Amino acid sequence: MVILGIDPGLATVGYGIVAVRAGVLRTVQYGTITTTAHAPQGARLRIIYDGLHALCTKYSPTAMAIEKLFFNTNVTTAFAVGAARGVMLLVADQRGLSLGEYTPMQVKQAMTGYGHADKQQVQFMVRTFLGLTSVPKPDDAADALAIAVCHAHTAQPKEG
Repeated sequence: MVILGIDPGLATVGYGIVAVRAGVLRTVQYGTITTTAHAPQGARLRIIYDGLHALCTKYSPTAMAIEKLFFNTNVTTAFAVGAARGVMLLVADQRGLSLGEYTPMQVKQAMTGYGHADKQQVQFMVRTFLGLTSVPKPDDAADALAIAVCHAHTAQPKEG
């Protein structure tokens, strides 16, 4: 199984691609897709769409794992990120990817065994689970890898 983990955003989309074979996790690629703050929203969504489409073409994931959104104060941000997340779900559907959606608490629980772990604990476990020499940067990419690892621990089958 090849999993495309997504940390959704409008300005920065974190992505992490993880392969699972015989229960062993391997990092394939990670990084970010960024958009310019002053660009029209439609143009920003197109950049995200094109970036995710290109990743799917290059790495052929079989699943997408994406963080569920939770906002309690900034409604404007919630709408903008929600629009970007919709584009991400569209890519998953167009590519025929199985989809896993996880709350931040579920990701933290899967990574550390504790649903209220801090960012440093999660990043340390990403590095450990994936056998990396350092914590992936930027944080959005590390978060996306954590989401992909969460999906690998949650979804079936475990091989691919």
